[in-house]
Amino acid sequence: MNMDFDTIRCYNNDEIHDALMRLTDEKPFMKVVSTVYPLLPKELIKQRLSSYKSAYEFQVGFIFPFLQDLEANLTKGIDFKGLERIDAQNSYLYISNHRDIILDSAFLCAKLIERKMDTVEIAIGDNLLIFPWIEELVRVNKSFVVRRGLSARQMLESSKLLSAYIAYAVNEKHQSVWLAQREGRAKDSNDRTQESLLKMLNMGGTGTFAENLAALHICPLSISYEYDPCDYLKAKEFQQKRDNPDFKKQPQDDLINMKTGVMGYKGKVVYRLAGEISEKIQELAANIQDRNEIIAAVAALIDRKIHKNYEIYAINKIAYDLLKHTDQFKNEYSMMEKLDFEKYLEKQIEKIDMENKDENFLRLKMLEMYANPLINYLDAI
Repeated sequence: MNMDFDTIRCYNNDEIHDALMRLTDEKPFMKVVSTVYPLLPKELIKQRLSSYKSAYEFQVGFIFPFLQDLEANLTKGIDFKGLERIDAQNSYLYISNHRDIILDSAFLCAKLIERKMDTVEIAIGDNLLIFPWIEELVRVNKSFVVRRGLSARQMLESSKLLSAYIAYAVNEKHQSVWLAQREGRAKDSNDRTQESLLKMLNMGGTGTFAENLAALHICPLSISYEYDPCDYLKAKEFQQKRDNPDFKKQPQDDLINMKTGVMGYKGKVVYRLAGEISEKIQELAANIQDRNEIIAAVAALIDRKIHKNYEIYAINKIAYDLLKHTDQFKNEYSMMEKLDFEKYLEKQIEKIDMENKDENFLRLKMLEMYANPLINYLDAI
């Protein structure tokens, strides 16, 4: 399938130098970089950026040290598990749950860099490309663009192009790809794969639905943050939508979420690979005739793999017991841990600045966020 991917693809290595030079002329970009590397003079930053000849060099030399700093200062450590379930020489489509706008894919790339493995190409919604320089930056950083908010006809064309690009990246560029299992983050942490996503992925192939998806070497990936720095912002959005069904987030809200997610404390973080599911997809298709049933079964398979591979923390058990008014897990956490978590909830709710603040509702929503991974894990096992 011959398609022109120029409108969505990440930059090729021969375009990286010029793109970085354009970025150094952008004052907002240089301001962000000066915040990230406050001790580096601007001229040295420009000099360093001018030296990179590939996206991987840029990531290793410029992005990776910042991510190492985040891990050291804002987490209790990041574990990457399940590597024995994949072949490091092969390319995969990693489909994961989605917690943090920036860090879900960024920390994955950092863990791959640590193991001297190639990083992934990253799907990013154009709603986050608030300024032209942000689009420039993400395309330097191996991201390709998912167009949102289109008419039905435009959406069909866009989906075909996106599907073809992902198939091309995995099978012809031999480049692994990261994709969230749904559009936007699951605000309540009840992670579910959108069937529309699987329908889009199918468009890039010429075989049956199962053959097209199997050819992408899908590997579900579970991402577990002990603490979600954006939990209070997500709770606030739940109340805003409850009080005003027409509520829509502004671009400024996305910027606040990005900054809060990056600069907030995350506790322990675990990434766990489930392994490739191509054979399982083919097996499902062999036993199910109805196309819609196959799509639903593949979505459920991905969900089960993600749910089974969550890391379950003490606070998930505390939230479960508080939400369900039970003491099912009381022997698996201390009274001090429970008091600390309750204090944490209070502190986060205090940060919410809004009219008619409904503290009971906000607390309920935050309890759901921390309990849902455990609820889904128990269902999956």
